[in-house]
Amino acid sequence: MSRDIEKEVAHQLDIIRRGTEEIISEEELAAKIKKSLETGKPLRVKQGFDPTAPDIHLGHAVGIRKLRDFQNLGHKVVLIIGDYTALIGDPSGRSKTRPRLSEEEVGQNARTYIEQFSRIVDPDKSEIRYNGEWFSKMSFLECLNLTGLTTVARILERDDFEKRFKAEAPIGLHELMYPIMQAYDSVAIEADVELGGTEQKFNLLLGRQMQQHKGQPPQVAVTVAILEGISGKDRMSKSLGNYVGITDEPVDMYGKVMSIPDGLILHYFRLATEIDETGLAEVDKTLKAGVENPKNIKARLASEIVRMYHGQNAAEASALEFEKRFGQLRGTTDLDAVETVTIEVAEDRIWIVNLLRESGLAKSGGDARRKIKAGAVRIDQEKVTDVDFEVPVGAGEPLLISLGRQFKKILLKKAKRP
Repeated sequence: MSRDIEKEVAHQLDIIRRGTEEIISEEELAAKIKKSLETGKPLRVKQGFDPTAPDIHLGHAVGIRKLRDFQNLGHKVVLIIGDYTALIGDPSGRSKTRPRLSEEEVGQNARTYIEQFSRIVDPDKSEIRYNGEWFSKMSFLECLNLTGLTTVARILERDDFEKRFKAEAPIGLHELMYPIMQAYDSVAIEADVELGGTEQKFNLLLGRQMQQHKGQPPQVAVTVAILEGISGKDRMSKSLGNYVGITDEPVDMYGKVMSIPDGLILHYFRLATEIDETGLAEVDKTLKAGVENPKNIKARLASEIVRMYHGQNAAEASALEFEKRFGQLRGTTDLDAVETVTIEVAEDRIWIVNLLRESGLAKSGGDARRKIKAGAVRIDQEKVTDVDFEVPVGAGEPLLISLGRQFKKILLKKAKRP
């Protein structure tokens, strides 16, 4: 290897390593980068996204920003919109079967994704594919041949399936197809590298195995860390209502970030911003010293995230609006004196209508619905207008619920089973 190529390989590896959890294997990646430099043929770097909801959130953006790193290094980003895998729903990290979406719902969600991708990666330098391109053309015999490339025992090695199997929780036969379909995506587009969250490791490795079965060089698997949702309890998820969408209005985005538990500040700086290692070390040092109010550090975090997706002017305006709202609140109400109501919840979430009724902020279900539709309800300064919204049970942090000039702190606790 010439010195110039050797130096460039090392440079690219250094950039790719940042923010990644695992590279399987780094030696293979170095060899692929070397060959790319020698031949002038860029690597094909893949990541798949199932349009199970219309919004791409900060959790998705962790991987998409790593795709941008590859793109800036001259490689080809291949974005797979899983219009067919979304009909199953990724079972990774799930304790129960996902609700099935209709083809119409998936199609509507998919149409929003390309515009959102373009906020992070250059769409003109990307290849955007729908996995319905190949799955819709497969015969039943071809599907059977595909399933023959792995075993049920192998699929059940996945942590989520293994836990559900041991707990005697239902596992739909269609769910077992998901990792096979994701793996075949890599075959279909001849991926050199695939990115995914750490919970995707099994699927990425199955992709390597399937490529080898099909006579292709195995892809390198690159995993990135999982970003917890704003409740601090579960991974960020639209279905759990604990997400920050990259298309959220600036002030809503700012307010959501300000609602995260203090213990997630450094994690969000690391995964959701473009801060360098020096800046990250300074944030860590400041937090550990305990000399500055975490709220101020969180405000810097919120401003940085809004700036990334909406620009500096929007970040400054959002900070002012947030302070204005809380300034009004502090001017009329002593936050420490706000009543705290504890509500025990049997499930992992509570319907917003029931929450308002049980907390005393609404007289009835009808009253709650009217107030929600009128835009009068806010949770931690974020307006709630969806009467079907379900509030996740948090990690011990009370929620500040405001209804006009009425305020209550609501502590949601999981009810103990009898």
